[in-house]
Amino acid sequence: MLTIKYISDNKELVLIGLAKKGFKNIALVEEALKLDATRRNAQAKLDAALAELNQLSKSIGQLMKEGKKEEADVARQRTTEIKESNKELESTMKSAETGLIDILVQIPNLPHTSVPQGMRAEDNVVERMGGIIPELTEEALPHWELAKIYDIIDFELGVKITGAGFPVYKGKGARLQRALINFFLDNAREAGYLEIQPPYMVNATSGYGTGQLPDKEDQMYHATLDDFYLIPTAEVPVTNIYRDVILNEKDLPIKNTAYSACFRREAGSYGKDVRGLNRLHQFDKVEIVRIDTPEHSYESLKEMVDYVQTLVDKLELPWRILRLCGGDMSFTSAITFDFEVFSAAQKRWLEVSSVSNFESYQANRLKCRYKGESGKPQLCHTLNGSALALPRIVAALLENNQTPEGIRIPKALVPYIGFDIIK
Repeated sequence: MLTIKYISDNKELVLIGLAKKGFKNIALVEEALKLDATRRNAQAKLDAALAELNQLSKSIGQLMKEGKKEEADVARQRTTEIKESNKELESTMKSAETGLIDILVQIPNLPHTSVPQGMRAEDNVVERMGGIIPELTEEALPHWELAKIYDIIDFELGVKITGAGFPVYKGKGARLQRALINFFLDNAREAGYLEIQPPYMVNATSGYGTGQLPDKEDQMYHATLDDFYLIPTAEVPVTNIYRDVILNEKDLPIKNTAYSACFRREAGSYGKDVRGLNRLHQFDKVEIVRIDTPEHSYESLKEMVDYVQTLVDKLELPWRILRLCGGDMSFTSAITFDFEVFSAAQKRWLEVSSVSNFESYQANRLKCRYKGESGKPQLCHTLNGSALALPRIVAALLENNQTPEGIRIPKALVPYIGFDIIK
């Protein structure tokens, strides 16, 4: 979350940034500033009262030594009054602090200056493109038809077992999933990321730390009896490793990678654009996470974007990178680059990765800090990216590589999957 000091020192910039992100409840900024003023006023009065109380306590002993009992009794009466008044001041200060935090978590992160203006996906800016879009025949099929013909993904069986959005991968379809997961993890490890195997459920504190709570409760599956949440991405448990931790600057940037199943309710999603693997409630993904200094985090962001590009290149998929506009970014992000691959049978672009810098927004909620030469703890910057999410990668691989002989496997995947074509 934003710090109240930053909001107070940069009110106009905050309002401009929030408008760029399409945030409507601007009144929260004034409410936060008023509560902060109340808190600081109560703190100032409490400090002055404590100083007076300390002075009175010293004087009472001296007055008693000098035989000035009446004056000492007056001083005692004053200390009683101050202590009663202090209780009210402490209550006021605590109430203001609680209210301030409640408001600050409702205010989104501010967009970086390089984020384009806009409210819709159409306002996103294409940064660069690569790969070759295949020319398929008129008989080319979308991946959900190919999955049925080759008996590699069973959507109806998933509905029977659980519900829509929970497909069952079979035979070579299951092997393709496993091959992609291992391929992505091996590439991440070779790029210097430490592999983590995190829990798939987190507590509410972890959800709060990375910004899923209280913003996205309706998009998360909640195990109410234990108050645990199924993770929407490995970003949540991996980033929370560094909650309430003070790191050494020389150890930064920290680079972690993790495979996990991901669970998203995707409430309100329907229509032709969610068919097959296009939008699922459970899916597999490999995530990359970095913890860095403010001075180096944008260099890390560039490295992460370039790294994800190597993955789609190795998979021989046509791709493009979008710089998201302010209104299309997530609540917690300061800047986001989306990767899309082209689905030749569906004739449209499919998002397969988001790479974001959250700057200090998550770190402030997590209390994730580092110490440098000054010895004073400072907030880290946190970053993450999908590297990669499997469903739409699989959709594009099946569609783009369909031939009369079968579905061709990209060369980079053959050593992982053990065959070069699905027949």
